[in-house]
Amino acid sequence: MFIISLTYQVPLAEVDRFIPEHIDYLNEQYAKGYFILSGRKEPRTGGVIISSISERQVLNQVLAQDPFYREGLASYEITEIVPTKSSKQLAFLISNTTNK
Repeated sequence: MFIISLTYQVPLAEVDRFIPEHIDYLNEQYAKGYFILSGRKEPRTGGVIISSISERQVLNQVLAQDPFYREGLASYEITEIVPTKSSKQLAFLISNTTNK
């Protein structure tokens, strides 16, 4: 599982031009089961994605499809985590460490 922190590298006006395409990209990754949570940072300096992907190489391939990545709009800080404890509501994350 990975936490991906995006930081915008360009003015918001340029980012906003690619928001619809970025949303399509996110929807596709959710449909595949690759992403389980995402949202923008506040203040609006970027965003965060939590991915259920377990292999870094697969994650890199998925992130390369993001229009924000393709257009050089954001930098990506990636942190791998191995969930070992959670609330009851998130217990499915503990056992959901399959290779996707």
